[in-house]
Amino acid sequence: MSAFPQPSFWRGKRVLVTGHTGFKGGWLSLWLDRLGAEVAGYALPPDTDPSLFALCRIGEIAEHHVGDVRDPDALQRVMAAFRPDIVFHLAAQPLVRASYADPVGTYATNVMGTVNLLEAVRRTPSVTVAVVVTSDKCYAEDTGRLPYGEGDPMGGRDPYSSSKGAAELVTAAYAHSFLAARGCAVATVRAGNVLGGGDWAVDRLAADIMRGLLAGQEPVLRNPGAVRPWQHVLDPLRGYLLAAEHLARTRPTAPATWNFGPDAASEVTVREVAGMLCDLWGDGAKIQVAPQPDAPHEAHMLRLSSDKARRELGWTPALPLADALTETVAWFRACQRGDDMRAVSRGQIERHGGLAMKAAQ
Repeated sequence: MSAFPQPSFWRGKRVLVTGHTGFKGGWLSLWLDRLGAEVAGYALPPDTDPSLFALCRIGEIAEHHVGDVRDPDALQRVMAAFRPDIVFHLAAQPLVRASYADPVGTYATNVMGTVNLLEAVRRTPSVTVAVVVTSDKCYAEDTGRLPYGEGDPMGGRDPYSSSKGAAELVTAAYAHSFLAARGCAVATVRAGNVLGGGDWAVDRLAADIMRGLLAGQEPVLRNPGAVRPWQHVLDPLRGYLLAAEHLARTRPTAPATWNFGPDAASEVTVREVAGMLCDLWGDGAKIQVAPQPDAPHEAHMLRLSSDKARRELGWTPALPLADALTETVAWFRACQRGDDMRAVSRGQIERHGGLAMKAAQ
């Protein structure tokens, strides 16, 4: 089984991506275009300036629709007009700390937005595969259970994490109650902490550091001892694409789930990742450490088991942490120089393909 998405499968497929103006959705749209798919996107405008969406001119390669997943009528209109074969749902409120500031908005987007998406899929007969992207934080926190496997209970102590656990339950219910009966295969996919070029979101480690270094400032770490499953964005995205191919081929009647996490060597502390990024950046880059003992709760340690994805999809992580960070810094340095960032990003996708095939051998 190939560990790399097959252009022969994707060529000519009509694929709708929600959240295509975001970090992961933007990279996925670029990759789908490279594979020969016809791509449409539905999302709010980019929430950062600069953004991957603007720098890579994703609006030129995807049918671009501005809309909110909390608006079911607008979402249904786009779905009905585009008639996709495959849907990837990435639109979300993706940040833990932001969920404390706006829990109602977080639940409205992450839970009801998922309901609206699945209801639109239910009403669109052309859709045969739906992949809903959640998070490694969807699991009930239990350090005695690490690494988390797909069968572990859903949970989450903060609004963001619990909203992603709820989105998992919603997806499973729609699959069992409605979608399987009409032949639509459904999966949820859960990834670790992703990093890579083009991420300017606040409160994501690599993005915070790159933004600070580009501005000539010393980034500040608030939780230096936290351990996360760090991985380059292209590794889980490759898993999402392989999952869709698998669903289309096997057409399971029950919802599927897969974790996509890095090897254990990439599960290191925030402080270690920050130090490696500064070393790669050069120019005497430094960080400040300012722990916030009164900050809202975030899980101290997260680990994922990806055995199921390896076994069923032939997926393996292609980029060790050092290489993932090297690619991230290279992307931001190219941006700093004013390079063509669509070409740079496509080059990283092509390079990732070679590394993925080597990792599978």
